[in-house]
Amino acid sequence: MKTVNLALQGGGAHGAFAWGVLDCLLKDGRVAFEGVSATSAGAMNAVVLSHGLTVGGRDGARQELHDFWFEVSRAAIFNPFRPTPIDYAMGNSDRPMVAHAMLEWLTRNFSPYQFNPLNLNPLRDLLEERVDFDRLQHHCAVKLFLSATNVRSGKIKVFKDDELILDAVMASACLPFLFQAVEIDGEAYWDGGYMGNPAIFPLIYHCDSRDVVIAHINPLARDEVPKEPTEIMDRLNEITFNSSLMREMRAIAFVTKLIDDGDIHGRALKRMLIHSIEADDFMRSLGLASKLNPDWGFLKKLRDIGRETAGAWLERTYGDIGKRSSVDLEETYL
Repeated sequence: MKTVNLALQGGGAHGAFAWGVLDCLLKDGRVAFEGVSATSAGAMNAVVLSHGLTVGGRDGARQELHDFWFEVSRAAIFNPFRPTPIDYAMGNSDRPMVAHAMLEWLTRNFSPYQFNPLNLNPLRDLLEERVDFDRLQHHCAVKLFLSATNVRSGKIKVFKDDELILDAVMASACLPFLFQAVEIDGEAYWDGGYMGNPAIFPLIYHCDSRDVVIAHINPLARDEVPKEPTEIMDRLNEITFNSSLMREMRAIAFVTKLIDDGDIHGRALKRMLIHSIEADDFMRSLGLASKLNPDWGFLKKLRDIGRETAGAWLERTYGDIGKRSSVDLEETYL
């Protein structure tokens, strides 16, 4: 068995792809997890994974992830951003256009302080019911690092150890156009994707394993220039939520080159090994509004693609773990 660190991106309902990735890795059994850095939906996957591992091992983690995503679908049964009959008739069940129009109109005219003054969020109740946060703080099966964005300073905040409370997860997943900022110890936080999606540096500083496996949710590249309004918004969203990761990869590539060239020989710098599990071709076919689509059939479809993608990655890349990066950093991120 080889030990890796996981980096789980955020992406709303698209996080079900990472559920599939985790399910495959857990079932396969050839890799263990030392640390998990995660943001937004990735943070929810991370705490459910850690809770499951802590209370029930690998099989327990698989079951907890399944049950969590099933309950997400049930909790959102009245979600207005589910595909409508019109979407199904148009063949847009994975990319609900009516939902996109509703979301655009709502967030353009109202803030979450207006349309949701009680700050209701069914995901909060679901996580509170399913995850033992007190146990995670003291007996967590992996090292957890959850990223959020400090609203006032604009800096990244990484929650870890005794900071792993329910509010930390909700802060990491707080999209500012849908939810009120989450207050923790007098500071206000928004979604961590703006500053760390996910943050890699905690895995470098606090974990022994040099291998980082990134579960990509947001496509890095597109072949065509978007021209329609919805296409432009989709692409801006992808670029925004990939920007922090791209910057960290540039820094890692810079240090890697210095190490390989012998320019910093003898210094205490770790040569990181980067791996990527992605299904960009499929993810590019989905729209921004589908990140709010909790339909169980859609979530299972994303899970199955995650499973298949992770299985192919394992067969192709397992021999590289602990030896070399399976990603060309310059070609992929620079």
